[in-house]
Amino acid sequence: MAGRVEGKVALVTGAARGQGRSHALRLAQEGADIIAVDLAGQIDSVPYAMSTPADLDETVRQVEALDRRIVARQADVRDFSALSTAVDEGVAELGGLDIVSANAGIFSFGTLDALTDEEWNDMIAVNLTGVWHTVKSAIPHLRANGGGSVILTSSTAGLLAIENIGHYVSAKHGVVGLMKTAALELARDGIRVNSVHPTSVDTDMIQNAATYALFAPDLPPDERTKDVLAPRFQAMNVLPVPWVEPVDISNAVLWLASDEARYVTGLELKVDAGQTLK
Repeated sequence: MAGRVEGKVALVTGAARGQGRSHALRLAQEGADIIAVDLAGQIDSVPYAMSTPADLDETVRQVEALDRRIVARQADVRDFSALSTAVDEGVAELGGLDIVSANAGIFSFGTLDALTDEEWNDMIAVNLTGVWHTVKSAIPHLRANGGGSVILTSSTAGLLAIENIGHYVSAKHGVVGLMKTAALELARDGIRVNSVHPTSVDTDMIQNAATYALFAPDLPPDERTKDVLAPRFQAMNVLPVPWVEPVDISNAVLWLASDEARYVTGLELKVDAGQTLK
């Protein structure tokens, strides 16, 4: 049986690890070739170690192990020129563009009165402007293709107010507005645009000392372990899980990318273990 996205080309940003790598692999498993883009570097305001060139190389290795083609580029989604060059090169090598997963994102913390300008500006630049840059860089190629599917990674924080991450909430709410506007503007071109809204996902973005400190300020650092923190994460969800796995989000991305969702556009697809019901 042919894969659900057989013969298609997918752009994935933030592809070096975490959800991005998972999305690239899941789409490749179902027949897509991949344009993988990642900063593969550190942003000073981010309180955990970000991905590296070695991580991006590992994504390449895993996609190639599935016998799919992949073009990988280091580029910053904040830099439209660099990003669009990476996308153009990938399209030129792989022959087109059908699917876009605008996944690249960062996370940091602080109450609104304590956030620095750097923390606010970096968050908006990566998590909102970077998503717009990704869509903008892809539109000419999707139009030339006669249509396609664009999936923007938002969050439950794109639908809820959450303390201590007001800059993240603002950016992720902005992604919803971007998604809905793009869905309207691009429908005539046969381009569908949707967003996915995960609860906490078991990746390095939450499994780090800085996030653990936010969730457990009452505990000494040496007691802030994944197992100890799990019940506190689980308290945010309705289903009895502390977090979902990257592949759970990848399966949603795959469905939205596939012809099974051919008439789905403008949708906020929650993969949230019921968090938004609270």
